[in-house]
Amino acid sequence: MQFQNFTPQQALPKIKHFCAYQERCHSEIKEKLYGFGLSAKDAEEIISKLIEENFLNEERFAIHFAGGKFRIKQWGRIKIKYELKKKNVSEYCIKKAISTINNSEYFATLSKLAELKFKSLKSEKNIFIKKKKLHSHLSLKGFESNLIQEIMNNLIK
Repeated sequence: MQFQNFTPQQALPKIKHFCAYQERCHSEIKEKLYGFGLSAKDAEEIISKLIEENFLNEERFAIHFAGGKFRIKQWGRIKIKYELKKKNVSEYCIKKAISTINNSEYFATLSKLAELKFKSLKSEKNIFIKKKKLHSHLSLKGFESNLIQEIMNNLIK
């Protein structure tokens, strides 16, 4: 990362534009401000200003992040939680974001992913290996084991 030296007055409009372009979490903003060569004190003051002016809202970020990763990348709740924790999002915001994912859409997505993966495994003759590969695939996507098991029981009779 290239460091540039900005004064807090120069950094504020740039960071506002950065926040307006896309939802951001606090850690991304902090990293960007440090990249501008600002001190921790100046960075904290700017973050406070961004929160006050509603450019930065961790709850809104978490909800958008969870919805986007679920709809576009088809991630499960476990992976979404993990990625939000990596971004230092609060537990409250993570729970709020996860609760916005519609249960029936979630189950439908899991079913669709399971069916597609199961069809791609048609050349595998051993049913146990087939089940293991299917379970591994869905686990890596971040879906819960109990839901995977339920889907597999419906899919493999």
